Amino acid sequence: MSSNDLPSSAETVIIGAGIVGNSLAYHLTRYGRDDIVLMDKGPLPDPGGSTGHASNFLMPVEHSKEMTHLTRESIEQYKDMDTFTESGGIEVARTDERVEELKRRMQSAKAWGEPAQMLTPEEVEELVPYINTDIIKAGFYSEGAGTCDPLRAGEIMRARADEESDGGLSVSPNTEVLDIHVEHGEIQAVETDRGTVEADEVVVAAGLWSPKIADMAGVDIPLTPAVHQMVSVGPIEFFEQFEGEINHPVVRDMDTQMYERPSGNDMEVGSYQHRPILWDVDNIPSIEEAPLSPTQPPLTEDAFEQSMMDALELMPEVLDDPGAGVRYEIDGLLSEAPDGAPLLGPLQDVEGLWSCAAVWIKEAPAIGEGVAQWMTRGWSDIDLSEANINRFYEYGTPKDWVKARANELYQEIYGIVHPSEQWQSGRPLRTSGFYEQQDALDARWFEVAGWERPQWFESNEDLLDVYEDELEGLHRPNEWDSRWWSPIILGEHLHTRDNVGMIGDMGFGIFDFVGSDVVDYMERMAVGRTDVDVGKTVYTPILGENGGFVSDLTIARLGPERYRVITGGAVAGSDRAWFNGHIGDDEEVTLIDQSDSLCTLGVWGPDARNVVDSITEEDMSHEAFAPYTAQEITVGDVDAWAMRLSYVGELGWEIYTPMSKGRRLWNHIEEAGEEYDIRPVGMGVYGTTGRMEKGYRLFGHELELEYNPAEAGLTFHGVKDAEFNGKEAYAEAIEENNVATLCTLSVDDHAPEGGQPRFMLGNEPVLDQNGEVIIDDEGRRSYVTSAGTGPSVGKHLLMAYLPPEHAEEGKQLQVEYMGGHYPVTVEVVGSRPLFDPSNDRIRS
Repeated sequence: MSSNDLPSSAETVIIGAGIVGNSLAYHLTRYGRDDIVLMDKGPLPDPGGSTGHASNFLMPVEHSKEMTHLTRESIEQYKDMDTFTESGGIEVARTDERVEELKRRMQSAKAWGEPAQMLTPEEVEELVPYINTDIIKAGFYSEGAGTCDPLRAGEIMRARADEESDGGLSVSPNTEVLDIHVEHGEIQAVETDRGTVEADEVVVAAGLWSPKIADMAGVDIPLTPAVHQMVSVGPIEFFEQFEGEINHPVVRDMDTQMYERPSGNDMEVGSYQHRPILWDVDNIPSIEEAPLSPTQPPLTEDAFEQSMMDALELMPEVLDDPGAGVRYEIDGLLSEAPDGAPLLGPLQDVEGLWSCAAVWIKEAPAIGEGVAQWMTRGWSDIDLSEANINRFYEYGTPKDWVKARANELYQEIYGIVHPSEQWQSGRPLRTSGFYEQQDALDARWFEVAGWERPQWFESNEDLLDVYEDELEGLHRPNEWDSRWWSPIILGEHLHTRDNVGMIGDMGFGIFDFVGSDVVDYMERMAVGRTDVDVGKTVYTPILGENGGFVSDLTIARLGPERYRVITGGAVAGSDRAWFNGHIGDDEEVTLIDQSDSLCTLGVWGPDARNVVDSITEEDMSHEAFAPYTAQEITVGDVDAWAMRLSYVGELGWEIYTPMSKGRRLWNHIEEAGEEYDIRPVGMGVYGTTGRMEKGYRLFGHELELEYNPAEAGLTFHGVKDAEFNGKEAYAEAIEENNVATLCTLSVDDHAPEGGQPRFMLGNEPVLDQNGEVIIDDEGRRSYVTSAGTGPSVGKHLLMAYLPPEHAEEGKQLQVEYMGGHYPVTVEVVGSRPLFDPSNDRIRS
């Protein structure tokens, strides 16, 4: 391992030698990279980034499966390096609302397999004898929590990387990056103040400075530095009787957005309670200018006043020790992405450039391993799709927008965040051609990837009276269950089933592919056969080489050398990167992004043909326009393109037209539908109620890298002759017996112990009749992947993967929700729809 000479070339250059860069370097060598340069502008072992000051405790349980598993794996890696102390951690509740949140934390712990328990105030005091139990109502205890030494871990990882690569790692501290050379969209070299290194691939793992580094290559990494305040109080007499760095559990005082962490004879008090204090990366001082380090500016004292009072109230016995004082105080700078998740993966506008940014100490080792796996073999053991940087592609990178989101997010770091919580800042950003008409109908807007999409329409409130009898028992009396939801969604659903609804816009990602090699290319990308007649559509999984899901989407053949891919708006940027990244250097294939150019209006229901046929020049009959086909049509005076398919399980079409003509298209459909009582319908029907009744799977919920198409019930394509990504693993999965199978369940009793009926929202653990979490033979836990009410079947529906002994129709199981156990029944094993199982409505 060289620490002085900077080589003139390397296969991989990693910019940033904090815990993230060190982790990535080590794991890359494990997966075969043996020519790596790791550089940082600061000295080692502490180059001056967040690694050197960020509070180093790891609380493993989050509501995100991905982040919980990453934290658990990181803890195991820290343990392996003997840099972890298991102290346990407790989140305490001062309010009734927080007690309920801790119950939700318990269900997440069970769902993701993390040991935890709820504590009374007295039980909290047994573990933390200096806490003031008069002001707390409960505690959530995570016994696997603890603290790590990230700087020591970095040293060990560098040494291990050197050994793994047989000396192929060059470490270059005190090396400032001046420029990144890019030619024809490909990485060429990294220019530094110590020389230039030619490189095949470059990873930006520079923490706060990542946006500045990325800008040198002409791309954006959307994060902003944010202040996390921390003071260290000591020496405290109480702790002098104990040995070691930490001797009692870390405490999170969740309602004040603070934590208290013993550190030798001191107590660290950290706060996210204060007003958001965001920095511009260009204003961070240099190592020479900074009193402590560039990421440790002086404490903004007035912002910490309330935090200190709240800490004294919670732990007066130790923090009010007369012999103690503030020995260390900083405004610690951390990286904050617009949605709080890491920013990982290939930056699609520059081939060979990767991001490994906005990563915190608690998940860094596992992310280093996951990104190394992604770079070397194409997928990671822990699905990182939630953290794919391309989720912000072409909308979420402007600095003002990033700061607005970071400002809002900061106030929710320890907040009680509902699963459907909507951002308030930076909106509206992306609107379709129907936006004004929908807004006039009192749409309730939800945002996905910047797109404003109606979730329901208050103008349809009268449907609650129309369907009063059908909706009995399906209303949600509990405020949490009904937050960001309305029973109007159920009325819109039933109206669509009985009459006709119009849904616009779904905010799709729309990509056209053209070129002389496009047929072979598309065959290689998809499980389904895409060398079909012009006008045919193909719904298909997109797989990684391990046979797990990268996406699922629809492909339509527009011409002999032209295809259209239509995917969900939330994954449009990630899917674009995947498809673009698989175009071979010698292939004549061009991707044309139509996502901002075309709007989509869905028209579905028994009367959909009557509405559309009355205003189109073309014959829209069943014989002339068959299911699962597409063709150009003219709606009044609007040229359009339509596909006859449905995500809600009804007769109808998705109609595409340029954004500039969206208003006109809406008006034509609305006017033609008046005699059929056409209604605007929201995404609550499209994305949840209609989908759940039809058993349609959703990427990021049912479909992920951890499960294969056989387990998901998506093998109807069989195994085609043409080669495609993941073919071998896919074929093997079909031949093997499923370890688990995706099932549809229904809730039997919403109030089994009396009281207020409750409705699950998703991610709850599925239990057997003995109350134990169901685990398959691969160690995967059963949990609710999606939840939503199916008004046509009169039941609240859930989806979950179940092992064979439980994947039996009629099987009685339980689901844990907010501390209670609710009886459920397995309704369907596999992908057969619960509603209209023969799909007669779609094919009518």
